[in-house]
Amino acid sequence: MKHIRNFCIIAHIDHGKSTLADRLLHHTGAISDRELKEQTLDDMDLERERGITIKSHAIQMNYTYEGQEYVLNLIDTPGHVDFSYEVSRSIASCEGALLIVDATQGIQAQTISNLYLAIEHDLEIIPVLNKMDLASAMPEEVTDQIIDLIGGKPEEVIPASGKTGLGVEDILKAVIERIPSPKGKEDAPLQALVFDSVFNIYRGIIAYFKVKEGSIKKGDKVKFVNAGTEYVADEIGTLGLDLIPKKEIKTGDVGYIISGIKSAKDVKVGDTLTLKENPCTEVIQGFEEVKPMVYAGIYPVDTDDYEELRESMEKLQLNDASLTFEPESSAALGFGFRCGFLGMLHMEIIQERLEREFNMTVITTVPNVSYKAYMKKGNLVVMNNPSDMPDPVHLDYIEEPFISAQIITKSDFVGPIMTLCIEKRGILKNQVYLTTDRVEITFEMPLAEVVFDFYDRLKTISKGYASFDYAPIGHQQSNLVKMDVLLNGDQVDALSALVHRDNAYNLGKKMCEKLRELIPRQQFDIAIQAAIGSKIISRETVKALRKDVTAKCYGGDITRKRKLLEKQKKGKKRMRQVGNVEIPQSAFMAVLKLD
Repeated sequence: MKHIRNFCIIAHIDHGKSTLADRLLHHTGAISDRELKEQTLDDMDLERERGITIKSHAIQMNYTYEGQEYVLNLIDTPGHVDFSYEVSRSIASCEGALLIVDATQGIQAQTISNLYLAIEHDLEIIPVLNKMDLASAMPEEVTDQIIDLIGGKPEEVIPASGKTGLGVEDILKAVIERIPSPKGKEDAPLQALVFDSVFNIYRGIIAYFKVKEGSIKKGDKVKFVNAGTEYVADEIGTLGLDLIPKKEIKTGDVGYIISGIKSAKDVKVGDTLTLKENPCTEVIQGFEEVKPMVYAGIYPVDTDDYEELRESMEKLQLNDASLTFEPESSAALGFGFRCGFLGMLHMEIIQERLEREFNMTVITTVPNVSYKAYMKKGNLVVMNNPSDMPDPVHLDYIEEPFISAQIITKSDFVGPIMTLCIEKRGILKNQVYLTTDRVEITFEMPLAEVVFDFYDRLKTISKGYASFDYAPIGHQQSNLVKMDVLLNGDQVDALSALVHRDNAYNLGKKMCEKLRELIPRQQFDIAIQAAIGSKIISRETVKALRKDVTAKCYGGDITRKRKLLEKQKKGKKRMRQVGNVEIPQSAFMAVLKLD
């Protein structure tokens, strides 16, 4: 056990952690030259296309240092704020962390929040300065920032480059010397933390775990404590680039278990794994239930695909424990699911994965957050959907979730960023200069304002230099109203939104204008209206396509033309009563991107 090291890599998005992980794997011989490709651990097409890590990966390396062989378990983590749940589980199964900072960009918001996660779990932190081969690297400045943040000496910061392989030896040496070996009793009953799971078509669900105490052998009868299910360990082993079967996995090591689990509900990520005959006395702490931030409805385009969509979502949930969903139905879209996501990027990724991995074409409704409605009788109603809003007559007040947002940027962009945050109903709490030209601004703002287009606009006004991180701070009272969109007098529930009363008029006007551009013209006029209750606040009309019925009248009495036009008018009226308006998917998506 004293020759095992478990560590994870934490960094802000795009600071080069996947490339550096490649170098470590290659250097220790965990992958051969033939298997090596850019970002080896990112195995989804989507991850490679976007250059981001979505799913954390675990891999084992063997390394000989001073004549002694060590086993190093590396758990790669995502860097985007939406996937911080993945990061929290990886951290729970490690004793140390490599903190990677880009030498050209310095410390960013996500670096700080992931670092605090690691410090909460008492991990040994090894700071690494990446991208040292670039001409624009600022090693002295960034080293000072790291030391201000975590303390220590400048010589403890390891200069490295994922591209050229500089500093890889030093990193491996630091991992062995600085990170403590796992602690735990080898003769105690088995106690293991399940930190991830994947679905395999042929073998069922494969659960990844870290043994805290005791050991597990092939053929043991095991029990998942929180889920309350029991299985036989058909195959256990360690995680190389492929799965490597073993007879036994001992304390401190990381491995996988295949036991023919078929249902997604039987494996909870963060669960405790133990033996049926000799169970452990307590479950492992530190497992937190995921808290979705953004809710949206996902509906199949063809209502017959509902069951298939449910299966696809369950398989996705195995691979991504932070996705939550429950069935719901909508008057406009039929049956579908109300899904909880950790943020807008997460929502986009799930939608893409449904389309790519399961060939499901889906419609996503306008995302919103969950509100608390307090009634005059004193009871509380939780609203995840604008259609859940109770009658205003019985309503006392509504509370909406607020977040504390941390923005780190260059001092040149402080003005525009403050304007943006105040426009989004933000309240400035703090402003700290980290260095002469880098500022950390802290705002308290409603989560609903961030859900729409906040991140895109922040990147635009700061020329890509601002990094953003947020944490929930509870609910606060707000003056909210429900805004409906009506087409020819019929309400489209998928476009309803809960908005602040002051913003309702502007948003309603913009929505109507946008829909007018996107809804195709019909043979009759289509009235698009935005309403609060029974009060119409905005209206646009999609004009009818008109056939020129008077083209054949080239003379004679005016009454002949008038008769034809009257006939057309009646036809239009009748058509309007029976005609229905289809809203294209592009209109749903465009409403999300209103600025």
